[in-house]
Amino acid sequence: MALERTNPHLWGNQGDMTLMQATIALVDDDRNILASVSIALEAEGYKVRTYNDGAEALRGITANPVDLAILDIKMPRMDGMELLGRLRQDSSLPVIFLTSKDEEVDEVLGLRMGADDYIKKPFSQRLLIERIRTLLRRERALREGGEAVTEKPIARGDLVLDPSRHLCTWKGEAVNLTVTEFLILKVLAQRPGHVKNRDQLMDAAYGESIYVDDRTIDSHIKRLRKKFKAADDDFSQIETLYGVGYRYKDA
Repeated sequence: MALERTNPHLWGNQGDMTLMQATIALVDDDRNILASVSIALEAEGYKVRTYNDGAEALRGITANPVDLAILDIKMPRMDGMELLGRLRQDSSLPVIFLTSKDEEVDEVLGLRMGADDYIKKPFSQRLLIERIRTLLRRERALREGGEAVTEKPIARGDLVLDPSRHLCTWKGEAVNLTVTEFLILKVLAQRPGHVKNRDQLMDAAYGESIYVDDRTIDSHIKRLRKKFKAADDDFSQIETLYGVGYRYKDA
C-alpha cells in the first residue's frame, strides 16, 4: 500500500507557514546529529521524528507516514541505500541523503536510486533547512500548480499527468512517481516529438540547487520506463536519441 502524506494541509496555498507544518523523519546513527538537527528543525516549526537505524525508521515511516525524510547513508542493520530502496517500493516520499566527504560514489548511487537531494557532512544546518524548504515547495508546486494558478492536466494519448495532484496515470492506472521522475516526465510530455538533452532535464528536475551527472538522468529515465512497463509491457513512449537526449514519442 502506498505511503501517503501525513499532513493534508501541507500542500495548500498558504505560504511557508504551511511548509513548516511538515513532518520530517530524521534517520542517523549519530545521536549528536539527531539531537542538534531535530532542535534546529523544530525551531523552524517542523515536526521531527528521529530514528537511529534504517530498520527502525522503515517500521516507523510505514506505520506513521511523513512528508520528507533525511537519511544518513552509513547505518547499522539497514543502511540508507537499502532504506531508500524499500521506501521507493511504495512511496514517492521526498528524500535527502546525508553523506560524508569521501562518499561521492554513494551520492551518485543514491540519486540514481531515487533520492531527491544530498548534503555532505559536516553541513550547515541553515543549508539543510533551505534544501528542505526548496524540496517541499517543489512538491507542493506539483500538487497545487504554484501559488497563483493551477496547472491543467497534460494528456498525451494514454498518459495523463496532473501536476496539481502529483498524479500520473497510464491507461487509467496510477503510476507512482517521485518528485524528480514526475518533473522529468512532465518536461518531456509537454512537447512530444521534441528532444530534450540531459542538461535540460537536469534543470527541470533539480533547478540550480544541485548538479548531477548525465548517468543520473539516464538512471531516472530507466526507472521511469520500468514503472510504466510494470503497468503496460508494451510501453515505449520515452525514446532515446543516442548522443542527443530523450523525447516523448509523438502520438
